[in-house]
Amino acid sequence: MNISSIVVQCKSENFDKVKEWCEKSDICDYHFGDKAKGKIIVTIEGEDVGEEIEKLKQIQVAPFVIAADMMMTYQEDMLDEEIKNLQEQDPVPAFLNDPNTKAEDIVYHGDLKKKLI
Repeated sequence: MNISSIVVQCKSENFDKVKEWCEKSDICDYHFGDKAKGKIIVTIEGEDVGEEIEKLKQIQVAPFVIAADMMMTYQEDMLDEEIKNLQEQDPVPAFLNDPNTKAEDIVYHGDLKKKLI
């Protein structure tokens, strides 16, 4: 399953028409809009990228839509692969287990002050 967010652009005077089309369509789910800017945020779902692209194309040619662009995407298969890769990695970097590593060579990027106080 893939899920993607789409930013839909229209003229502010057509905002209500485009919003209604998005809400009534079986293509996307309406989430947020800014009437003054003529921007609408929707999500689409598909079994694969091809299905998502077809839905995006339908939004792009909908009445009063100036532009519709995919912003973020989640692909279930890719997430599963990344989780598997993370689980296979050693949680402690190899250089920390090296007896020749000097403490002054270790760079810390955290903030202990907020965690200890």
